Amino acid sequence: MTTTDAETRTAEHADRGPLSRDEMAALVARDIPDGAYVNLGIGQPTKVADHLAAGSGVVLHTENGMLGMGPAAHGDDVDPDLINAGKVPVTELPGASYFHHADSFAMMRGGHLDVCVLGAFQVSQDGDLANWHTGAPDAIPAVGGAMDLAVGAKDVFVMMTLFAKDGSSKLVERLTYPATGLGCVSRVYADLGVFDVGSDGVVVRETYGTTVDALAERLGVVLRLREGAGAAAD
Repeated sequence: MTTTDAETRTAEHADRGPLSRDEMAALVARDIPDGAYVNLGIGQPTKVADHLAAGSGVVLHTENGMLGMGPAAHGDDVDPDLINAGKVPVTELPGASYFHHADSFAMMRGGHLDVCVLGAFQVSQDGDLANWHTGAPDAIPAVGGAMDLAVGAKDVFVMMTLFAKDGSSKLVERLTYPATGLGCVSRVYADLGVFDVGSDGVVVRETYGTTVDALAERLGVVLRLREGAGAAAD
């Protein structure tokens, strides 16, 4: 299929509200390549499993030792012994397999996952990730397998709100929270937009409920357009 100019430009959807969590998950599911091996982090990322297209061939891996996880389980489908790493009841797809926790981490650390989807407290414009500790004295550190996923997966997608409860940006020039991994994030899916991050800085793919110019006034990073036609100052 030939890619048109319109498909490679930044899309602004200012005539609607911000994305809901399910809409964010649907966008992530849309962008996962067919046949990919994928790990979904605890929290918002688990919703991605409910939006994968039938027949996509995507194989979901869980940190606690499963390949072939299906969508979340409901009603009579709930099996208390069949859960994901977040202890949420899940279903299994035909061909699903189970293995030791150590083998699961070997898959993560050995580069066998194509994509992982994680939550975050902060993501830097260079793709650095902070998602295990805010540094607050009363916060409980909880890195879990995030550090293994961040450096082991070929692509790291992040799902998060773009702004914290105090209004501060979670997409930043430099991390102020303890790092989980450096230069590991490739794309951020937020309620107000989708952004590529890395060596080229922050490239805006889409905005929702706002415009690039409006975001540029609130974010502490330079935003670049997909078509390369310019950048909005911070």
